[in-house]
Amino acid sequence: MSINKAVDEDSNLNDNSRLTFEGCNVLLDINDGDRLVFSRLTAASTLKIGNKKCSLQPLIGCPFGSLFQVESGKEGPCLTRMVPNGEGNNLEEKDVDGSKDNRAIVDNNTAQSLTSEDIDEMRRQGAKGDEIVEALIANSATFEKKTLFSQEKYRVKKQKKYAPRVLLRRPFARSICEAYFKKHPDKIGFMRVDALSLLLCLGNVTANADVLVVDMVSGILTGAIAERLGGTGYVCNTYRGLSPYPVDITRMFNLSDEICKRIVHASLTDLNSFQTGVSVSESEEETLPAINSAGLEEVGVSAEDGGMDITPEKVPSPITKPAKSIKAGQKAPPEAIKLWKENGFSSLIIAAPELDPWGIIKEVLPLLAFSAPFAVYHQYALPLAACMHNLQIEKMAIGLQISEPWLREYQVLPSRTHPQMQMSAFGGYILSGTKISSSEPVTSSN
Repeated sequence: MSINKAVDEDSNLNDNSRLTFEGCNVLLDINDGDRLVFSRLTAASTLKIGNKKCSLQPLIGCPFGSLFQVESGKEGPCLTRMVPNGEGNNLEEKDVDGSKDNRAIVDNNTAQSLTSEDIDEMRRQGAKGDEIVEALIANSATFEKKTLFSQEKYRVKKQKKYAPRVLLRRPFARSICEAYFKKHPDKIGFMRVDALSLLLCLGNVTANADVLVVDMVSGILTGAIAERLGGTGYVCNTYRGLSPYPVDITRMFNLSDEICKRIVHASLTDLNSFQTGVSVSESEEETLPAINSAGLEEVGVSAEDGGMDITPEKVPSPITKPAKSIKAGQKAPPEAIKLWKENGFSSLIIAAPELDPWGIIKEVLPLLAFSAPFAVYHQYALPLAACMHNLQIEKMAIGLQISEPWLREYQVLPSRTHPQMQMSAFGGYILSGTKISSSEPVTSSN
């Protein structure tokens, strides 16, 4: 009975993780990627789409991936959940006439007989957005003359204006990285999602790994590593000076308390003092501030002030959920630091575009265990080339290589599959290798 109960509890936990709850963070995809908004779901949270302000309360308790549409309710605009009809794009089933084109169509603003006053009157009478779109199509003199592809583009354009749709997406490593790369790439060091995945692969981020991280990309790297570890091992953020680097993006991941406990920080002074066997004094520990949940909230608010669509709107909400508060970023316990001193970290990942790669890696590489992999991300290739040359001269690592991730996005539609017209040219460079012991000289037999 106890085994069956544990299985039932585990299945209930997995089912609940697919549903939103009050106080969780979500990524709202408006009109198929035209606008991306991070928001925290509370009873008082709102979302502004155009000149309409809608409450986000209907999104609480819905599964991730749900689609909502802005409708006119009794109390004003509201979000109504849509049920997919399963038809999709049916242009393949229709007879596409290749001889038909749009050369005879002249755009002189006289083809539409429905005026803005008529549309306002339909709205006052309670017409839905889809009904307005169908009325615009019926009153267009040139709609039937267009090709099927042009008709579909016209329909989507009007739907985005009169019946906006909101997709409820789960914030995880890929979606968060794509959203920030689209609107605020400078905050994540211009790191593309394929570069982030390659970093985790080359850094050998696996279960029960102790990963040493130098994260100066707002916490996207720390959150991605913690998400992959899943509550096993440790993610130790190290830094120069007295205060750790901000990791405010980590709070977007909706990480559980068990995973958040595995995210710790320790300064290079602490790690090096333990490395040499010198204990850290109590006074030094007091000068190193720990990033608790309140500190992360303050960092998030300051990021919101810079404000674009990607950042959540500040909404006063008296309702909080203490059980789900982010607790990532506590100071590493002395027992863990002592264990890392004896065994070393299992991998090292650096994403610090503002620092010289060789200057930081020669400080943190001694903390790594022998035969452990490391990966260094930088926006440009020249600093990594200089770092690679120095590592070869000092005989500190083998298997050194600089990788340039490459990604091409495709539009996949019936009879219209082709690469996107506008894509990112590059996503940075990654230096990877394996640490070796350089205490003994390398002989010819080796």
